[in-house]
Amino acid sequence: MDMGNAWWNLTLRFLLELAALLGLGMAGWSLSEGWWRWLLSLALPLIAAALWGTFAVPDDPSRSGRAPVPVPGAARLVLELVILFGGAAGIYLAGHAAAGIAMALLIALSYAFSLDRLGWLLRQ
Repeated sequence: MDMGNAWWNLTLRFLLELAALLGLGMAGWSLSEGWWRWLLSLALPLIAAALWGTFAVPDDPSRSGRAPVPVPGAARLVLELVILFGGAAGIYLAGHAAAGIAMALLIALSYAFSLDRLGWLLRQ
């Protein structure tokens, strides 16, 4: 079975994507003050979501297959890792160390069960 596209791993990945957006918003809120707090807590997750949905590898079986802006697999992998671990770091820096560490471990676990997808990405 293709573990990178197993239902449970795709579900975990989706939940990690949502948590990353939350973590980026938390980082924007907790690491700034005044009106910057509002701006960053909204802008960081929106920018990350836009990047996530825009830059993709054509025919990625873990996504819809569409790629509004086609990129090489290695570039997509870097984008995913920056956003996901950035969200975990945001949760950690917002004062929720255990949740941030747990999220980082779940990200690593998801990718560990997605070696087939990682290989596919790096061949693109």
